[in-house]
Amino acid sequence: MTTTTDWRTQAARLTFRNGVYIDGQFREAAKGGRFETVNPANAQVLTDVARGTAEDIDAAVASARRAFNDGRWSGKSPAERKEVLLRLAALIRENIPELALLETLDVGKPISDSSTIDAPGSAHFFQWHAEAIDKLYDEIAPTGRGDLALIRRVPLGVIGAVVPWNFPLDMATWKLAPALATGNSVVLKPAEQSPLSALMLAELASEAGLPDGVLNVVPGFGEDAGRALGLHADVDALVFTGSTKVGKFFMTYAGQSNMKQVWLETGGKSPSLVFADADLDKAAEMAAFGILFNSGEVCSANSRLLVHRSVQEEFTQKVIAATSAWPLGDPLDPATRMGPLVEKAHADRVADYIEIGRSEARLAHGGTRETRDGSDCYIQPTIFNEVAPDARIAREEIFGPVLAITPFDSDEEALRIANDSEYGLAASVWTKDLSRALSVSDRLNAGTVSVNTVDALSAMTPFGGMKQSGFGRDLSIHSFDKYCALKTVWVKY
Repeated sequence: MTTTTDWRTQAARLTFRNGVYIDGQFREAAKGGRFETVNPANAQVLTDVARGTAEDIDAAVASARRAFNDGRWSGKSPAERKEVLLRLAALIRENIPELALLETLDVGKPISDSSTIDAPGSAHFFQWHAEAIDKLYDEIAPTGRGDLALIRRVPLGVIGAVVPWNFPLDMATWKLAPALATGNSVVLKPAEQSPLSALMLAELASEAGLPDGVLNVVPGFGEDAGRALGLHADVDALVFTGSTKVGKFFMTYAGQSNMKQVWLETGGKSPSLVFADADLDKAAEMAAFGILFNSGEVCSANSRLLVHRSVQEEFTQKVIAATSAWPLGDPLDPATRMGPLVEKAHADRVADYIEIGRSEARLAHGGTRETRDGSDCYIQPTIFNEVAPDARIAREEIFGPVLAITPFDSDEEALRIANDSEYGLAASVWTKDLSRALSVSDRLNAGTVSVNTVDALSAMTPFGGMKQSGFGRDLSIHSFDKYCALKTVWVKY
């Protein structure tokens, strides 16, 4: 077993890639700007990274367009693209320790998660989409004799991808795997808090045989690189995971520029409905997981816990007890399940919501911010009880380890509270009654409903939301739809 000391030794040997990556090469940003990326576990600077701006986006898009137009990737057969992406998946597996360390150091994610979930997951998703791409068939319309109508799935061209900091490697993979598999070129802008794994991924893709210019990575800030990518007139589609506020910016940018397709996966305030007949012990264990995994920095985190009033107090105590398995710790310690939040500014925001919660509801557990090893980004698991459905902590996305418990008296009331949200990303239902499970699931406004579990997810099933949680789907065969156009070719013979 790799120990904390082993991980620290490996971390000390890391070499960071810190330029913009355009046309198969690392280079300085056009304006020479740089920004620091900081380890939230100890507030120490890891490295400084080239700060891409509109000039770098222009260069990256031009590189991607040349690569697309000359067919060096788009012109390859699905089977040929599959082989390259399978090599990339294999290279990710060979480099799991380094990729995992980059994730942990950049965002404070526990190494036990980044080395067993995030990095291996990235390899799995590349492999799954690669294996799928040469198994998708085009169509022939049922025309009359003398006509042949072909309906073909064709790549869009240049894809702009903007991904968040909470799962930097996996979210990049969710966009890149289907976009590349279908023959597009991509310009990727990672979050400024977490650029390191994306830059290594670009290097591995080149090593796997992805032609120069097909994947370009421009680290930078939203107001510079992100905005420029959204407004660029030679980008055919923009895919984004992040906040609802920023997602709306990209819709505006598309309208102001070339009407590019925009596909968004945005905020969430996912409810978990616990009925009186549920397995309360299992539901409590998973309620803790649903809000504390990745320190609550998950768009689909089950942050609203709706509990039948008859079991509310009993269940609340079980949830509090379940949080004992999630103590704060050093993210490089393999025993740690919950590390710091990503940065001081975000920890400040979550702490502000905890103070709001103190004035709105009853603090049942936690609520304390801690300073460890020079960093004040650590926030204890926090649970509020008797939270009114219209309270801010029940309606606004906190994106931290803060759980709001609200009682209900009937199935109808539970559904009304659950659906009374601007978001619709995920939900969970806990009951032993199959009829109730199916009925309630059918009426919940959410992209994914998990029954007797939380946040059920697979490469085989689509992930995405409704309402202001966005539209379009990542994962599954349906993910290819975002990166393709349907072209009809009608032949008279």
